[in-house]
Parts: sequence; structure tokens; C-alpha cells
Amino acid sequence: MSNATLEKLVALCKRRGFVYQSAEIYGGLNGVYDYGHLGYLLKQNLKQAWTNSIKQTQPDILFLDGSLLGGQAVWEASGHVNNFSDPMVDCTNCKHRYRTDDIDLEKACPHCGKKAWTASRQFNLMFQTQLGAASDQTSVAYLRPETAQAIFINFKNVISTNRVKLPFGIAQIGKAFRNEITPKQFLFRMREFEQMELEWFCKKEDAPAFFEEWSQARKAFFTSIGINPERIRLRAHASDELAHYSTACNDVEYQFPFGWKELEGIAHRGNFDLTQHGKHSGKDLSIFDEATKTSIVPDVVECSVGVDRLFLTTLFDAYHEDSVEGEERIVLRFHPRIAPIKAAFLPLTKKQSDAMHAIYLNMARKGYSVQFDESGSIGKRYRRQDEIGTPFCFTFDFESETDGCVTVRDRDTLKQERIAIDSLHDYLEKRITT
Repeated sequence: MSNATLEKLVALCKRRGFVYQSAEIYGGLNGVYDYGHLGYLLKQNLKQAWTNSIKQTQPDILFLDGSLLGGQAVWEASGHVNNFSDPMVDCTNCKHRYRTDDIDLEKACPHCGKKAWTASRQFNLMFQTQLGAASDQTSVAYLRPETAQAIFINFKNVISTNRVKLPFGIAQIGKAFRNEITPKQFLFRMREFEQMELEWFCKKEDAPAFFEEWSQARKAFFTSIGINPERIRLRAHASDELAHYSTACNDVEYQFPFGWKELEGIAHRGNFDLTQHGKHSGKDLSIFDEATKTSIVPDVVECSVGVDRLFLTTLFDAYHEDSVEGEERIVLRFHPRIAPIKAAFLPLTKKQSDAMHAIYLNMARKGYSVQFDESGSIGKRYRRQDEIGTPFCFTFDFESETDGCVTVRDRDTLKQERIAIDSLHDYLEKRITT
């Protein structure tokens, strides 16, 4: 059964090399994390799955890799300089800082037990820096708090250098930075994180239909990578939740142990962003519509999901504890498509190591993320692979030398079967994709 808690996942990520606290040897950097080998592989698989899914929904999608730094004019036009903030209070006794909406100001400070709150005030979440040697208002820049604005300000560049017409999308995967008042719940709320965003440009009259299509497609994506559909829901924003420029917004939510929380937002943003950047830059960001023979500023349907939050979700959903042959085990039941290690190659004894290592090298050179493990009993090696979510373990035993087969063990069913060594590639390809 799944007994996942935040504490168990943090311990597992450290123990098995998925995630480390950044600068841990110096006491750690709050809200910032480093990904180890397995974490890197899992993130890459999630990003590839996302890329495949949006292209399967609509093929007319282009990709962009925008800069992390943006000049002040960009963020003034987008509204971030004036409006991208959270309410904040301080305890005057212990100096701890909290988001106002995370704390009950009628009660004492949970850290020191004193009731000595400052007045609530707005705190801008953007990281500010200076460009060049000068240090004045002309050199102010910001680390981007989202990836979308690079898409909007490059809209005409993309149009002029690619043969596209409405409707089409521009997608981007990249880092964003927010100076969160209180980073919390491990990877759920961070100061440095990665986003996957799609801006779908279309005519205003077509936007409601595309909004519904993308909402359903994005919800389906999460179950396609193995997340329990009973823990996924699509929630429409109430009218008082909508941004002033949004016509509609849906959140794909997951039921974490700490409640239903947003995984992905799908929003009909209208033409607010292109209009704002056109006005502030003085550049024409409209396009010519052949059907009406007029220039229009297209509407946008945005799909935005955090890679790190999705990473945490897959860990919560995959984490299980059960008993195998009287021994307790922790197992990550990742979908084979996103599992960081697809298969492990285990010689039964050291005498079979050379033969099994040759098989392992052959599969690794075919592009699979695989491991070779000859240390410890076969049971302990199985447990190690279960804990990192490896779906298949192949064992070379005494019969393998004569029958040309290995035993494959399924992580979830524990079923074992013999398969021919020369059919390993086809076996893995079929099981991973289906």
C-alpha cells in the first residue's frame, strides 16, 4: 500500500541520490535543491513525456529557449513589477517571516509563542539584479519569475522566421525564480524551479473550444504517465479567482497527503500579454488574417506545469510499502516510460559477471538507462532496484550459459519468466512503450 509522507520521500531522495539540499555542506540553501543522477534522469523523462504529449494534442507547435534575465521594461509591461507579490507579516519578537495567508494572526507565532505581528504588507517575489558596471535605474534587470514572457516578446520573431499561421503554439521548458517568503513542502514550493509552458495562439472566436480541448488533454497527460486517476481532478476557477485578463482557468489538481494542490494551470489569457508588450514597446505585435483581410492580435490559451512539482507528484504516487517473502520493501511503481532506470542486469554469482556485463553494455549502448549490479545477495539487489523504481531486473544464472536465456523479474507483479538474450531489446521496447 502507499504510505508516502513528505518525510519518507525526503529521506528516500537523499538516500538514493534523487535530490540533495543545495549547498548542504554549508548548511543548505532554503528553497533550492540539486538533482542527483536518478533525479536528473527522472526529470528528463518527464520533460520528454510532456513534449510528446503536447505535440500529440496539436502538431503545430514551435519551441523556444528564452533568456533567464529580463530588463525592467519587460516586467513592467507584463505587470510583474507592480503586481507580482504575496502578502507578508513578521513576528517582531523572533523575526520569523510568514505569508499572511499561511498564518492565523489571531494566534501566537508558532515559532516563539509570542503574539507580536507587524502589519501585513506586499512583498515582490522577483529577484532583482544589475546589468553591467553601472548601478542605476537603467541597469536594473530581473531573473524571470516565469517562462511565458520570453514567448510573448519573441512572438513576431517566431512568426517571421517560421512558416506558421493561426492556430499554432510556442512551447518552452526552462528555469524560473521566485523569492518565496516561505518555501515549503520540499519540492512543492521552491525559489529556483523549472517550468514547462505552452502558449497556444488562436483567433478569439476559437479560443473557448481550444481551452476545453487543452484542459481535457492536459488532465489525460497525468494518467498517461501512470499517475492514479482517482487522485487527479480538473477544477475550474471561480470568478473571484481569475486574473483580470483571464476569461477562464482550470487547474489540474493532485490529492497530496497535505490536500488537493495545483499541478498545472490551463488559462484563456485573451490577448492581454501581446497587447501590453505592443503598447509598452511601441511595436506592432498583430498578425494579418487572410480570411478577414484585417490585422488581429490573437488570443492565447496557456498550459503551465512545474517540472519539480510534477517530479514530487510522481514520487508520492509511485511510493509503496509492502512485504515480499517476509521482508518489508519500499518500491517506487513508476510507469516504465518515466522510470529513471529501465532495467538492471544482475549476475547470479560473480562467475557470471563477465557474461552479464557484456549484455548490460550492449543494452546501454542502445540508449537505455540501465544498471549493472553484482554486489550482495540477489534479494538485496532486487530491493535496491525496487527502491529506485526499476521496472525490470534480468538475472544471468547457471542455465543461461546453455539455453541462451535470462530470467526477468517484474517489479510490480514479482512474476519471473525466461526470455532469450537476443530478444531483450524487443522485450524492453515493448514493455516500456505499452
